Amino acid sequence: MKFNTFRYLFILPVVALLLSACDDTVTYSEMKEKERDAVKAFIKDKGIKVISYNQFVDNDSTTNVKDNEFVEIDDVYMQIVNNPKDSPYARRINPGDTRNMLVRYSEYNIMSGETISLNTYMSEPDEMRVSNNSGTYSATFTSGVMSSVYGNAVPEGWLVPFNYLYFVRNQSDIAKVILIVPHTKGTVTASNMVYPCLYEITFQPENMFDFDE
Repeated sequence: MKFNTFRYLFILPVVALLLSACDDTVTYSEMKEKERDAVKAFIKDKGIKVISYNQFVDNDSTTNVKDNEFVEIDDVYMQIVNNPKDSPYARRINPGDTRNMLVRYSEYNIMSGETISLNTYMSEPDEMRVSNNSGTYSATFTSGVMSSVYGNAVPEGWLVPFNYLYFVRNQSDIAKVILIVPHTKGTVTASNMVYPCLYEITFQPENMFDFDE
């Protein structure tokens, strides 16, 4: 058999290039590790004090904003900035209820260090429809920036606060939270690209007279 030296010399660099490309491939496990490291670094850099769920419950399901407290619940870090539960008009979304919520938010990619979407300065808030099914919350976006960018599915991490928030008619006393949401409970894009986001969100009932006295 005649050995083709030219063909052999051509193939070698191609094989080496392919092997190098394989070596540069980042596995899903490595991507998750980078995400975890980014969240840890962010928490440290921002001086966030993480409290346990038991501490959170013992403190009447509140977080001390002055001490920059966040509670970790199902891999989501949450700070309740404002929760008007002490108002005599405060209402929850009761089991079996479905409510329309007006939402203002900002979305910050913790890994890239960039704000990637927000509706804070827009004339109209986003709208979402939230249901309480025996203590399990589900929701869909019905209009706004989030639905335009990501579709109607509400990130799972956004639903965590509804177990603890109250709502009132007074527009100056709106429920507000800050969330650190991992890709597994984030948008479709975050899930596919494996990055965590920081969300600052306010929730207000669309119809302030929709809640029974």
